[in-house]
Amino acid sequence: MRLELITIVVAEYDPAIEFFVRVLGFDLVEDSPSSTNDGRPKRWVVVRPPGAVTGILLARADGEAQRAVVGDQVAGRVGFFLRVEDFGDAHRRMTSAGVEFVTEPRNEPYGQLAVFLDIAGNRWDLLGPREEPGEEER
Repeated sequence: MRLELITIVVAEYDPAIEFFVRVLGFDLVEDSPSSTNDGRPKRWVVVRPPGAVTGILLARADGEAQRAVVGDQVAGRVGFFLRVEDFGDAHRRMTSAGVEFVTEPRNEPYGQLAVFLDIAGNRWDLLGPREEPGEEER
């Protein structure tokens, strides 16, 4: 058993693809024409971090109820966690690409952490290995 996909509701497909692929470095796994349950056209868009098994289905908001949750899928909490091997490099790269960080990097018992917003406004943790005391001075 495995978790294959999670869904993030977005305003539009192409800007979301651009953010996840160009800015975060995810792979575009699929971008195919599809249909809603009532036959209207949509796209099946899946992205995922390189080497990951679980992907993200980028679903364009359809109707007022879905538009209302864009950027607030988990009620303002951090709902997504992106673990990287080189926290400093990822943080610098994302900052220079215009990603909005809403906290400064800090150490927690489980590693380095900074909260950022995705293109829809959802909160993510950028997580990396714990920085040992004195490492920041090197």
